[in-house]
Amino acid sequence: MEKIKLARILTLSQVVILGIAWNNPAVFFNTYGIATVTSHGVITGAYILAFLAIFSTALSYAEMAKAYPIAGSAYTFAQKSMHPGVGFIVGWTIMLDYMLTPLVTALMSTIYLSVVLPGIPHFIWIILWTASIVIPSILGINISALMSKIFVITQIVFVSLFCILSIKSLLGGVGAGTLISSKPLFSPDVPIPIVLSGAAILCFSFLGFDSLTTLSEETVDPEKTIPRAIIIMLVIVGFLYITSSYLSQLVLPGFSFKHADSASLEIAAIIGGNFFKALFIAVMLMGNFTSGIAATTSASRVLFAMGRDSVLPKNVFGYVHPKFKTPSRAITVIALFTMIGIVLTLEQVIKFINFGALMAFTSVNLSVIAHYFIRNCKRSTLKDFVKYLCLPLTGASLTFWLWTNLETSALIIGGVWMVCGFVYLIYLTKLSNKKLSEIQFDQKATP
Repeated sequence: MEKIKLARILTLSQVVILGIAWNNPAVFFNTYGIATVTSHGVITGAYILAFLAIFSTALSYAEMAKAYPIAGSAYTFAQKSMHPGVGFIVGWTIMLDYMLTPLVTALMSTIYLSVVLPGIPHFIWIILWTASIVIPSILGINISALMSKIFVITQIVFVSLFCILSIKSLLGGVGAGTLISSKPLFSPDVPIPIVLSGAAILCFSFLGFDSLTTLSEETVDPEKTIPRAIIIMLVIVGFLYITSSYLSQLVLPGFSFKHADSASLEIAAIIGGNFFKALFIAVMLMGNFTSGIAATTSASRVLFAMGRDSVLPKNVFGYVHPKFKTPSRAITVIALFTMIGIVLTLEQVIKFINFGALMAFTSVNLSVIAHYFIRNCKRSTLKDFVKYLCLPLTGASLTFWLWTNLETSALIIGGVWMVCGFVYLIYLTKLSNKKLSEIQFDQKATP
């Protein structure tokens, strides 16, 4: 019987669009209140720190995507470049990231839907939202890409309109009443650790770039396309986030809000009145919808890679639907996982996600050193030394630094999750008499 594989049909523009959709250009508004309170108003400075850490890590993802153009992302990179056991723990850790991200879009959307229709119970919104993002994900990658393209363009137009209205309001004397201020960037009254705590939360805003590597087996010429898409997408969203955060902090200086989760609604009302506030809610729901589809798509590919390698149940996670060519059973598991949004809050989930993401980012930077600098001896020139040692070491240091600035609760929950992973790893290698080192992939790495 012929083995069913994922369909290789995505182009550069489609991959970039899916990445931006996963990132959600409007996600800035979802995390604005929480991040502003955490960074004590220095949100733009926190965004810049987060962007620098993520950009250096994105370069490492681009290099590893050239070496291993297959699904799995950080799991695959760590497994093949360092050790199968390390790869498993990394994969297990980022499951916390990928599995919870569709849940975040559900929680974000519930916040706005509850403003419009407060009489409908929270759990109903979670169930309906989960169904709306799971069905397109199962039907096929092309459908996800097409829907993402339409809604991403709409979001970029809206963010541009938000910036224009903010500038108009500032010139009219609203808020700080000026376009030039250092307060969103730096404050002598705010210690660096406080800003770093904000940056650690804001890493969530950039998580979409690593999702692109999970699409390698569905992308045309992935060795070239994926690295290019990562850089293009990250520069676009970085510009949008930093600009929006700067203007927002000038429109509404300080960090005191009625509700931190929906603080951006206050800004929308200030710069555009009730009509713009209503438009804001509509666009946010649209953005969360496309982000939810893209997040579900990416998460299912990581689970698929681990299922194919039999480190997760293969008949569930390694299954590809014969008609739609998607890992439909893995997507269904994600749908069930998203239902825990009925009992968790947005702030809790974002902090837990960043634990897995920052650990994965650190591991990918180290994977570049292990694969290129150590294993393939790419150290004969100054360029190699900088590219395969200095830059990834800088990225690993920055992301690990941000990881240490997560709140204690996130570190505890993440640590418990990792311990569960170690226990499961022991079961795989000892009790079941399996050797992770015997796992083989369909494609070989390129040096």
